[in-house]
Amino acid sequence: MTSYFAGIDVGSTMTKAVILNEGIVASIIGPTGPEHRRLANKVMEEALSRAALSFQAITYIVSTGYGRINVPFADKQFTEISCQAKGIASLFPKAKTVIDIGGQDIKAIKIDATGRTIDFVMNDKCAAGTGRFIEVIADTLGVPLDKVGHISLQSKNPAKISNICTIYAQQEVAASLTEGVPLSDLLAGVHKSLADRISRMVNRLRVEEAVIVTGGGGKNKGLVKALSEQLGRKVLVPEEPLITGALGAALLGKEIVEKAKQNHTPLETKERILEEIEIL
Repeated sequence: MTSYFAGIDVGSTMTKAVILNEGIVASIIGPTGPEHRRLANKVMEEALSRAALSFQAITYIVSTGYGRINVPFADKQFTEISCQAKGIASLFPKAKTVIDIGGQDIKAIKIDATGRTIDFVMNDKCAAGTGRFIEVIADTLGVPLDKVGHISLQSKNPAKISNICTIYAQQEVAASLTEGVPLSDLLAGVHKSLADRISRMVNRLRVEEAVIVTGGGGKNKGLVKALSEQLGRKVLVPEEPLITGALGAALLGKEIVEKAKQNHTPLETKERILEEIEIL
């Protein structure tokens, strides 16, 4: 009988779910709203539909992320640090350093070949050091967020962004735009400024290759390029950098089940209820 495992990652801005057996069967990404429980149910239902599975077919479910305690149907919870490490190790066996660039925070994690966390650091909750910084600047410049990275790669002379506070940087960028500084140079300068802050944090761990970038920041080619230049190392990005935490959660659930079988011990699960939800 085939066993299936699910991981659900409720982040500050996006919620992700992965269903796994020997490989990824289905994955889904949706925006995180204020009602975590409702969204967790919705994302899980969509993932099950995509996998053509019933809820009862899932052997074990692990939740992670900012809102992991608000997943009523999860059997166990793990921190996003543990789940990112496990997920990345499965995709990049030679990975040593993980940089997770989220909307509200950034984490740098040193891992071993098994996906065990050796050490980690996190920034504070200031928007200036997160993906939110890019979102604010993009909005100020009237550029769609998904175009920011591409436009910045066209820069010939990245602007110098002297302010590290998001509000002051926003004003500085707006003023520079009115002075005729090319949009590409402004965006490249913003990426360079953010990459500098990230690299200084990451270097506290004594960075080793391979370096992997996950989270929404991994989708921004301009930021990835700037970060690679600041670190002086090649930076790799998963095919879908948003789901690595959910993948790691599913893998940890699979390990729990396999360990219970090997040790002939009862598998501890909670009574799971996927609540009926009304899609408005």
